[in-house]
Formats: sequence, C-alpha cells, structure tokens
Amino acid sequence: MRAATLRSAWQSDAAHALRASPAFVLAALVLLVLLLAASTADLLAPYHPFELATLDLLDARLPPAWLDGGSRAHWFGTDGQGRDVLSALMFGLRISLFVGLVSVAVSLLIGVTLGLVAGYVGGWVDAVIMRVCDVMLSFPPILVALLIDGVGRVLIPDGHDTLAVAVLVLAISLTGWVQYARTVRGSTMVERQKDYVQSARLIGVSGLRIMRRHVLPNVMGPVMVLATLQVGTAILIEATLSFLGVGVPATSPSLGTLIRIGNELMLSGDWWIALFPGAVLVLTAVSINLLGDGLRDALNPRLR
Repeated sequence: MRAATLRSAWQSDAAHALRASPAFVLAALVLLVLLLAASTADLLAPYHPFELATLDLLDARLPPAWLDGGSRAHWFGTDGQGRDVLSALMFGLRISLFVGLVSVAVSLLIGVTLGLVAGYVGGWVDAVIMRVCDVMLSFPPILVALLIDGVGRVLIPDGHDTLAVAVLVLAISLTGWVQYARTVRGSTMVERQKDYVQSARLIGVSGLRIMRRHVLPNVMGPVMVLATLQVGTAILIEATLSFLGVGVPATSPSLGTLIRIGNELMLSGDWWIALFPGAVLVLTAVSINLLGDGLRDALNPRLR
C-alpha cells in the first residue's frame, strides 16, 4: 500500500513539474550537499574547531590555501584563534539549520492548530485568535529575542550559553506562527462549507475528527509551501540575531556568529573569516527559497 502511494506521488503532475524544473533540481542538490555536510560534520570535518586542546595560535589568521601564506591543511584559512574555517562552517551550518527547522516546526504546530480552530469554530473564538495574531504581528522577531534574552539574563544569570538555542527558537516561533494561522484559517473557512464537511456533520462525526481527518489534509498544500519558504527566513533571522550577539555563544557558533567574529577582523584584511560563512548563509537561503518557489508552482494547477 505504501509503495503504491509513493509510486503514485512520484508519477503525479506535481512531481513531474518539480523534476522538470532545473532551478528546483539544482537547489535540491545544493541543499542536499549542505545538509550532508552539516549532519556529518563530526566525521567529515578536518578538525573539531571548538575543542580548545586542538587550537594552535601559531596557525591564527592563515589565509585560504590558494593565497600566499596559506596552508593546504586549512583550505579556507583560519580565524583569529586558529580555528579551521571550513570545519567551523560545517559545524555552524548544523546549528543554523537546526534552529531554522525546529523553529518552523514549532510555528507550524501552533499556527496550524489555531488556524484550524479559528476557521472551523468561528464566532468569538475566531475573533480572539485573530486579534492575538494582530498583536503578534506588531512585534518583530529581533525585539522579541532581545526581550527574552534580557529576561533570561536576569532570571538565569549563568544560563545564557546553555539556553541560547532555546531563546532563538522561542523568539522566532512566537512571531512565525501567525502566518500559518491566517493561511489555514482562510482555507478552513472555505473547506467547512463544502459538501463533504456538511455530510460528516450530519452523520454525527465530531468536530475534532472532521478537522483532523478531513479538513487538515486539504489545507496543507499552501502551508507546506509557506513552511519551506519560512525555513530560509528563520535561518536569516537566526543569523541576524547571532550577529547582534543575541544568539549562540562563540564557543559553538552558528553562521551568524561566525560572520560577527569575521566582521571584527575585516578591517585587518582577514576577509575570508566573514566571507565564507556569509556565502554559505546566502547559498542556503537561496536554495531553500528556490525549493519553495518550485513547490508553489508545482502545486498550483494554473501554472502547469
């Protein structure tokens, strides 16, 4: 049964449209390479850049291997503490992807649940949820992160480094769920008027079961496209927050933290420390956005 379902999905018009899109295929391959590099950093990285015992200050600020003074032992050069930039990129990318994926998953769970309830139940429940959405839209993720970070430093003075990832996920999720809720609410309001929902109500099916088994599968198309695009946005928000210092610590940096560290040495001529993390960040965000665009076009029958 599962094999037949997978075969049917592979042979569908949407899957054919995705395979026929060069931009989608290229973006998928690039993203696959980045995911493999991040997930296997412990095995493939030349060094473990965040173990102090392996650092040598004599190797600090070495240029890339193809420049004068570079070393083949460090293809992308080293930073001010002698850490291998290539290895730091692989470990930092893993943190950025983790924060982006987890924050979008949390936002998706909250937003889809509240959107279903608001669109299906309606009335004062819908009004309350939508007013909460309006309030949350007035708080940018950066300000929310600064607020949460400030409160955390007061309540847990010694726990900033430990809770840094949780602060980022919470800050991005608290503002990211609103778009899912508004999207699902609109689609649910359309679906609840259709005959299959009315028939389910007449035979006594509970509202919770109707939302979960009937309405939810029919509203997930635009939600999945939005979620794909939001992963790239979440990664960029995380990089911005880490660049501002409200992110993961320098002992286990993400791409944003690596860019901030490199930016401090940019005027000294050590451009590679910030350039390579910035290039990987842009490549990741562009690949994810191209995937989202391709998925949106493939799921829209008017564009096929």
